[in-house]
Amino acid sequence: MWGARPAELADSYPCDDLLGPDAEPWIRAVTVRADAATVFRWLCQLKVAPYSYDSLDNFGRRSPRRLTPGAEVLEKGQRVMTIFELVSFERDRHLTLLLTRAWAIRAFGRFALTYAVVPEGEESCRLLVKMVVGRRPGALGGPRLKMMAWGDLLMMRRQLLTLRDLAEGRGQVKGVRPPTGGGN
Repeated sequence: MWGARPAELADSYPCDDLLGPDAEPWIRAVTVRADAATVFRWLCQLKVAPYSYDSLDNFGRRSPRRLTPGAEVLEKGQRVMTIFELVSFERDRHLTLLLTRAWAIRAFGRFALTYAVVPEGEESCRLLVKMVVGRRPGALGGPRLKMMAWGDLLMMRRQLLTLRDLAEGRGQVKGVRPPTGGGN
């Protein structure tokens, strides 16, 4: 767990029931000084790029620092970060994803995630990611899960901090600001 508050750890999320009761939960969270609509709009950018360590998970291409027109148009079944499928969403509240690429499931195991945006007043919110991770059978299942948790912590921390900075207007191309207010 990284950055999550006790109440956030206890809350339920849309991904909770996607992999069954034996899945292990991981939660990462950060406070963002921006309204929920702006943070959610940046979450929609995950359809375009992963916003983590681009040399590792974006084939060396830099994740865009401008909002991509049309990325906010969501439909169940869309690809997100190449290996996930959008299984549910609520505008300005959450994106819930399921790892569906066969090669990625073989490499990483079964994953379901909810990216949640929780308002804290008009100009601040919490950006949380809850992952439920399927346990791997066999003698190497436990150690592999621990290694995945540490690797994910590093990647997810970077992703959340990058999305936070972009939603707050830092790290963007000069002169480009995210939308403000309730619209997308």
